[in-house]
Amino acid sequence: MNDIQKGKQAATFSYLTIIGTVIAIFMNQEENKSEFASFHIRQALGIFLTFFLLGYPIGYFDSWMVSTAFWLFIFILWIYGFLGCLNGEKKIVPIVGEFYQNLFKNL
Repeated sequence: MNDIQKGKQAATFSYLTIIGTVIAIFMNQEENKSEFASFHIRQALGIFLTFFLLGYPIGYFDSWMVSTAFWLFIFILWIYGFLGCLNGEKKIVPIVGEFYQNLFKNL
């Protein structure tokens, strides 16, 4: 079985919620380690943490334009990563994907 098929379930789980990302980390342990799953877990974790860390300060802007732009940015990153996962591709999300890969390289 190739690496994509082996890690696709964990990779898909990682995009569902932040809890799904934690579950995917445990699904992708040492004996079942898949580089495809690890790649998507790093991307999903980065997207979710960006949402939580930047969402709070963005909420203080009393502007629907700023909030809408932030939500749209996060949603586009999520869709881009999730569709790449479903298609069996390792596509780095725009702007911040390389940073996520370097930051979470131990996963």
